[in-house]
Amino acid sequence: MDEVTGAQLIAEALKSQNVEYMFGIVGVPIIEVAMAAQAAGIKYVGMRNEQAVEACRLYSKFSARPSSLEMIPAVVEKAVRSSIYGRPGATYIDIAGDMVNAKIDRASVRFVSCCPAPPVSQADSREITQAVRLLRAAQRPLIIIGKGAAYARAEKEVRELVEVTGIPFLPTPMGKGVLSDDHPNCVAAARSRALLQADVIVLLGARLNWILHFGFPPRFSPHVKIIQVDLCAEELSNNVRAASALLGDIVAVVRQLLETVRSWRFPSDSQWWLTLKEKMTANAQISKSLALQSTLPMNYYTAFHHISELLPKDCIIVSEGANTMDIGRTMLLNYLPRHRLDAGTFGTMGVGPGFAIAAAVLEQTQKSAQRVVCIEGDSAFGFSGMEVETMCRYKLPIIIIVINNNGIYSGVDPKTWKEMEKMGDMTTIAPPVTLLPEAQYEQVMSAFGGRGYLVRTVEELRSALQESLDNTQMPSLLNVLIDPASDLFNYLQASRISIYFGAI
Repeated sequence: MDEVTGAQLIAEALKSQNVEYMFGIVGVPIIEVAMAAQAAGIKYVGMRNEQAVEACRLYSKFSARPSSLEMIPAVVEKAVRSSIYGRPGATYIDIAGDMVNAKIDRASVRFVSCCPAPPVSQADSREITQAVRLLRAAQRPLIIIGKGAAYARAEKEVRELVEVTGIPFLPTPMGKGVLSDDHPNCVAAARSRALLQADVIVLLGARLNWILHFGFPPRFSPHVKIIQVDLCAEELSNNVRAASALLGDIVAVVRQLLETVRSWRFPSDSQWWLTLKEKMTANAQISKSLALQSTLPMNYYTAFHHISELLPKDCIIVSEGANTMDIGRTMLLNYLPRHRLDAGTFGTMGVGPGFAIAAAVLEQTQKSAQRVVCIEGDSAFGFSGMEVETMCRYKLPIIIIVINNNGIYSGVDPKTWKEMEKMGDMTTIAPPVTLLPEAQYEQVMSAFGGRGYLVRTVEELRSALQESLDNTQMPSLLNVLIDPASDLFNYLQASRISIYFGAI
């Protein structure tokens, strides 16, 4: 009798679904599953954040517990299929501990082949006609490119739609790079004006959630007409009734639009384009004045300005934090699709190092020269900073840049901190948003064999970042000390810039 364990069945079922990587928390009985996965040819990366599984449980698209060993391959296939069919999302399989080491005759197991690629559907032709009618009549059209377009790999079709029609576009945070941020039709620097004054908006894989202010006034016109392209029927007309609801795969639907709209082009000399360009120019000047300030400690804009000058255009940017993520999103341009990951719709802190590790493992396996740069606020780094040990263990040349303002949103300088300590019990005195001033985060990386840099000046920042980019053998961490009050001093300006550069 050819016996097989539950751990082997799990590994073989995943392998049959073309799963190449597994990330997990080591412990009994996960050890057996991890070893079986490696034996099956799956690359296993052992992580450190023990809360990850429990955090995912409530947000799974599909969850199941196999009732027997025989059912493991079928449940794995359904979990993989559910994760990629329709709206993509995470799935969860709960394996009873005693199943992992239990044995069964292989002949009694019903193995399942790899699931087919997701089916592709087109939108209703009547809705396509309505969408084109709305675009042709629009005085102030706008395209919003969401992360759904990035996931669908629709960059070729979206580029053609933008360039054929001449319509300005805005990317959502993780829609950045589907079309390059420096594309002439990108109006991210006039985000607030574009959203408020647009009379027809095409949503390409973007949703009217909090990131887009739910489509409500005063950020949007109360009379705006929405053309919504989405593969999830339940999402259509959420918050704002769609004037044209295009249910289907983004690639297929955009091709349908192109077939009908090719003979029309929005004029580049329109009042709408003039209005947007004027606002973009004015906002760029404000941003530049903040970025070129020479005072020490640096502010956010100065730090990001010099970081952006050195980062390769093809690097993968991972970002999380409060001000760090918001302002960084406006200052660090993305030129390629699927090259930006951040805290996403849920605004989840602590995901940055894990995202960076996953990206770096893929780049390492593919022998790509692309670098992974993880830009963290100091508070965000605290959620899962111990993953630097994982980076060092697997020799992943990730560059972590901690923008350290001594707090969550804002902190205090060392002198003020010492004065507060003299006043008595810090639990009753220290503002809740403050962290220990000038914490030496770079030493965490150094402790595990990576390279750590303490950065106070522009010269130190540029030197440390260039050294880190040149080093492809180990991870690096730059602890960039900035003015803890920079967001307070520039609060009104920063708020305005965050709005019209798309930082919300």
